[in-house]
Amino acid sequence: LIPATHSWTKSTSFRSIYTAKVAEQSSGLIGDDRETRDSSDKRTLTQIKTELLQVVQGINRGIFGVPSAKKSEIEALVELLESQNPTPHPTANLDKVGGTWKLVYSTITILGSKRTKLGLRDFITLGDFFQSIDVAKGKAVNVIKFNVRGLNLLNGQLTIEASFKIASKSRVDIAYDNSTITPEQLMNMFRKNYDLLLGIFNPDGWLEISYVDDTMRIGRDDKGNIFILERSSSAGENVVE
Repeated sequence: LIPATHSWTKSTSFRSIYTAKVAEQSSGLIGDDRETRDSSDKRTLTQIKTELLQVVQGINRGIFGVPSAKKSEIEALVELLESQNPTPHPTANLDKVGGTWKLVYSTITILGSKRTKLGLRDFITLGDFFQSIDVAKGKAVNVIKFNVRGLNLLNGQLTIEASFKIASKSRVDIAYDNSTITPEQLMNMFRKNYDLLLGIFNPDGWLEISYVDDTMRIGRDDKGNIFILERSSSAGENVVE
């Protein structure tokens, strides 16, 4: 814009036309940007949540990595939801947090040699991830399902039990209690690398509940991970005892 009125311009008429043209283009760009931003701001929570669930489809919860562009898109939608969180003090209203949830996306990843060592590249596949929270007891149980090909479609799971305590209006401190793998055949497959597997999913630390409503919950932990969970309609998938 500066050269349009700089002294080196030889023609006054050219300067006038050029300045007007640039101003017109700049005005259009600014207007378009504002219109896009306003349009984004007008989206309802339901619309944003629907878009987020569509974006995370087909990426296996992000566990084996996500392209950077896709990851940025997901995080932008997460931040938009967090900015409109209908439950700003979730630990004061833990009824919204309790129950069974299904993981739809997280930034926890199993890549390279870790994936190979755990057999998740060849013959063991990951199934659903469930989390059941008992608010009254301060207990949480994470269940990671596994399917093994070649052994009559053996199904099993890693179960991790943890305790939690309220640390602030939006944060809970989490302590690992114990874990098991069932059935025994699956445990035998993971035994050599059990510490590696547990290290990936160990919930020890704190969790910030950055968004929660009746159907969706988003959390951020002390390791920098993001978790997006959807309330599960599959009652009985796992019950805290």
